[in-house]
Amino acid sequence: MNWTYLILILLATLAGGVIPMTIRRINANFTIYLLAFTGAFLFGVTIMHLLPEVYHELGHSAGIYIVLGFFLQVFLQQLSHGMEHGHTHLPGEHHHHIAVTPLLLGLSIHAFMEGIPLGFKYEDQSALPSLMIGVAAHKVPEALTLITVMIHAHKSKTQLWQILLAFAVVTPVAAILAWWMGNRFDIVSHYLLYVVALVIGAFLHISTTIFYESGTKHHELSGKKVLAIATGLVLAFLTLIFE
Repeated sequence: MNWTYLILILLATLAGGVIPMTIRRINANFTIYLLAFTGAFLFGVTIMHLLPEVYHELGHSAGIYIVLGFFLQVFLQQLSHGMEHGHTHLPGEHHHHIAVTPLLLGLSIHAFMEGIPLGFKYEDQSALPSLMIGVAAHKVPEALTLITVMIHAHKSKTQLWQILLAFAVVTPVAAILAWWMGNRFDIVSHYLLYVVALVIGAFLHISTTIFYESGTKHHELSGKKVLAIATGLVLAFLTLIFE
């Protein structure tokens, strides 16, 4: 377990949450392009590092769990309302109620799922550091969106920090649990592969939704968003040089 990577993820989450607490008006395009970049990087890492790993170990049955993970994320999205890929769904001028509990539950389950593959031992030596960077990058817009919604839910400064700190530790805790149990119990190490396949499906759902939906009008791809996606994919390709 590389503790430096987990600290990086923790700090990235905190940094993303602090942005809406300190900046009153955030340019909408900043979030759109940040999401596009981080989503593309995570997509590339998933395709180039995680997919080969699970198919090598599980064979064609890996596809079943990847599909299940894809639709598990569809279900979680009903709770989180898509905050993990940038949707805020803020109430209108005359509607101030936000159902906070299901949002936090859905996003926390997603964050826990993100952490499990970080505690897994990969044959590909570049898989773990690449995934760590991808998750850390994705945490910035994820936490930014979460705290933005909580601000509009009229949470106090103290409550905002409590929510942010609690959310920030979910992914590192999941990684530590997966690593500890995987090293202690052989059966857990084996079944972690299936969980990684589920998470791959969730990552594919999130990243492709970011590409074609989040922050765009009529779901079009603007030139700047395409550039952000291309940059994320190029950097993901560059992780292959560490193999």
